[in-house]
Amino acid sequence: MNKSDFYYDLPQELIAQTPLEKRDASRLMYLSRETGGIEHRKFTDIVDIIAPGDTLILNDSRVIPARLYGVKKENRTPIEFLLLTQKGPDSWEILCRPGKKARQGTVFSFGDILEAEITEVLDNGNRVCRFNFDKSGGDNIFSILEKIGEMPLPHYIHEKLKDNERYQTVYSREKGSVAAPTAGLHFTPELLKRLKEKGVNIGFVTLHVGLGTFRPVKEDDITKHEMHSEHYEISGETAELITKTKANGGRVICVGTTACRTVESAVKYHGSVCACQGWTDIFIYPGYEFKVMDGLITNFHLPESTLIMLVSAFAGYENTMRAYREAVENKYRFFSFGDAMMIL
Repeated sequence: MNKSDFYYDLPQELIAQTPLEKRDASRLMYLSRETGGIEHRKFTDIVDIIAPGDTLILNDSRVIPARLYGVKKENRTPIEFLLLTQKGPDSWEILCRPGKKARQGTVFSFGDILEAEITEVLDNGNRVCRFNFDKSGGDNIFSILEKIGEMPLPHYIHEKLKDNERYQTVYSREKGSVAAPTAGLHFTPELLKRLKEKGVNIGFVTLHVGLGTFRPVKEDDITKHEMHSEHYEISGETAELITKTKANGGRVICVGTTACRTVESAVKYHGSVCACQGWTDIFIYPGYEFKVMDGLITNFHLPESTLIMLVSAFAGYENTMRAYREAVENKYRFFSFGDAMMIL
């Protein structure tokens, strides 16, 4: 298939710039994989849709304030860092602007409590840096980031976020993402409680979302696209929960494409869902046969993105593109702070 097969027209005014006042107040498009039928619901209706014995899989990764503004120590030239991937306790792969100022050995300072030395220039233009910081400001880099870092909102969001917690899920706990697993932003503690009371199981996985999630597909032939790599982890408890759910005839419903990629990666690399961790560059597009996921809750994704390709692989290409056209016609809110789609 070609990249252009996944294009759709989206008016700019449908790109949600701010979250709704209530997390679970968003709309929900309910799409049937079998019939292609569409229902327009509200997000809290998932309590009626998901059956007792089904299992929801949530990505508990937490977004870090990964954007830093500083200066070159030598001459005070401004610099911007975006932390991408942790390589060691104080070592990170970063994207920096302007990159020509960040040669190997260059030192940058961020306020009075953080310095960074460029230790490597990578082939893709990214850098690796080693951070040094005053321990009085915190005992690890995450403590420092909480003080001086900024939340790295996607490029299509232009409004200032008033509360950084609105770009975190209510169950986030494992620090490491530079973008939120946005399908989970709709959940509240009360909604999760109602699901548990109904007999729905809740399991957690971790996949740290990288900047590559926003990287456009440049190849016309999508099979030639080089997928970004992200770190994932599945606990023994969650692996056992998934196995029992399947054995008992329940459905495994992933909240977000990141949760989907995590459980499907386990099968790809280990042959089954088991306690595991590692790096995944799995690319799911039409023709892929799902080994674990039976249902998906997701937001509406960018045209020609790897994410809409994953949704098309699960829901069917024609179903997906028709659903997106209907979402535009019905003025759904799109992308990170937008409305949701449930596919069963």
